[in-house]
Amino acid sequence: MGQELDCTLRYRKRILAGKAYLETAYILFRGEERLKIPFERLTGVHAAGGVLKLEFAEGPALFELGAAAEKWARKILHPPTRLEKLGVKPGLVIAVEGGMEAGFLREIGEVAGAKAKADLLFFGAQKTADMARIAKLKARLKPRGALWVVYPKGIAAIREIEVIEAGRAAGLKDNKVASFSATHTALRFALPVR
Repeated sequence: MGQELDCTLRYRKRILAGKAYLETAYILFRGEERLKIPFERLTGVHAAGGVLKLEFAEGPALFELGAAAEKWARKILHPPTRLEKLGVKPGLVIAVEGGMEAGFLREIGEVAGAKAKADLLFFGAQKTADMARIAKLKARLKPRGALWVVYPKGIAAIREIEVIEAGRAAGLKDNKVASFSATHTALRFALPVR
């Protein structure tokens, strides 16, 4: 989700100033102390009066977020699906290149043929050498289309900076990163606006 706000945290009879980060699977507080609360450990989520209250075994933790408290509570309780994070909507032409997990292919359903122009093109890359294909894949995008490069997280065979550099070298603009799965990250590229 990648949202952040300056806030006050009330936790264990202390009041701490810092910044809260709302991520896909946890909330992180950085300030005088650091606190990371994975959503899987939460036993309660409540928002009222500008305060987000998270209940968990070592809690509760109260984040004074103002108007954003209710919005953050909704996002924690109802996180976006993978398809929502990736911008997949009915009516879009979807294409796939490279190896993609079977579960994702089932989620997206029917995909365009190899010659069709796509609104969203998902490219499964496994190693740095795969990045050479990005320039050719760019030609398959509709004018407002996007190329998602899906690659393994945290391995030496391919690094995020290599994906970014390859997209930029192909004349694309990187504009979003998303957690694709527990093992993969997705980086979105778009054609530059003229």
